[in-house]
Amino acid sequence: MSRPQSSKIDRILAVDDSPDNLFLVQTILEDKGYQVSLAENGSSALSSIEKSPPDLILLDVMMPGMDGYEVTRRVRQNQARLGFIPILLITAHQQSSVVEGLDAGADDFIRKPVDMDELLARVRSLLRLKHSIDEREQMSKQREDFVSRLTHDLRTPLVAADRMLNLFLEEAFGTVSAEMQEAIDVMIRSNKNLLQMVNTLLEVYRHDAGSKTLTFSPVDLYQVVQEVIQELEPLAQMQQLSLKVEAVTAASDGQSGTVVMGDRLELRRVLTNLIGNAIKFTDQGSVNVRLASATSDGRESEQPPHWVKLEVKDTGAGIPPADQATLFERFRQGDHKRAGSGLGLYLSRRIIEAHQGRIAAESQIGQGSTFTIWLPMYLVH
Repeated sequence: MSRPQSSKIDRILAVDDSPDNLFLVQTILEDKGYQVSLAENGSSALSSIEKSPPDLILLDVMMPGMDGYEVTRRVRQNQARLGFIPILLITAHQQSSVVEGLDAGADDFIRKPVDMDELLARVRSLLRLKHSIDEREQMSKQREDFVSRLTHDLRTPLVAADRMLNLFLEEAFGTVSAEMQEAIDVMIRSNKNLLQMVNTLLEVYRHDAGSKTLTFSPVDLYQVVQEVIQELEPLAQMQQLSLKVEAVTAASDGQSGTVVMGDRLELRRVLTNLIGNAIKFTDQGSVNVRLASATSDGRESEQPPHWVKLEVKDTGAGIPPADQATLFERFRQGDHKRAGSGLGLYLSRRIIEAHQGRIAAESQIGQGSTFTIWLPMYLVH
């Protein structure tokens, strides 16, 4: 049975140190409509893959110099750049070599002497897998591109509307009555909330698409926290909340115990989100921010370097256990009446993980919540 016709011809790379085997495989596959390229050793195969990644690799295990296992490992090490390429190993050995090949990253295997009908069936199966993965990745990329462009285009009218509303409020176009001022204030707040959601969505897709570039330099978290608290203090005062910050460090040798290597703007975004959420979801009591030096990030199984530990603790209503399990996932909204888009905590996790850190939350209903961040401490040598 011939392969079904399609607009794209699948390209197969056959790798074998035997010219006779290569000729046979090439003849069979080209007769079925595939485009076949050949390589007689592992080095030439890797060079060919680098220049033009194929849709499928048929790879002999036993080759001089570099065997099929090593070729498989090197292809998988570069998968992020090359994309997914199915690898079908051809082996004359028994079960042990199959296990080694699959562990190296191969997707399937076939034993010598090769039955050509079985070979063609496995080729068709692996190419179906390749097409399915490629289509899914393409759809995901198109969706992310669409959202990224949409959110970027939405910012322009929102920024323009904010500027115009403020001009009205400043009576640039004439006297504004008290009733109109109150209405414009509501419109400005709503517009700013919408602009903030659009900005957050844009940042999320930049991180997910791998297009976000972070600029690292020494950052004193205590200074950043003070800036954020100064900015959010009026909001806390409106809700009659106590907003405090405390730094308890164990600095030595002239080093500050709250300095990390990070992107200042992105870390400020995380702290603004966490402290802002604590204020928003706390009706009475306090929001306390605490920084301390630590020699562990809270996981007993690891022995990490020195950390800066930052806690944001509130006396709010608390988070239900069911919501805690998905707290840092994308678009996961809580049941709270003030819950937002469900993106803030997800973005915070992505930013902290990009800094080689960790974020966690503990909460009990009626007793408030504590969000904790661990970031590697910046040590001056």
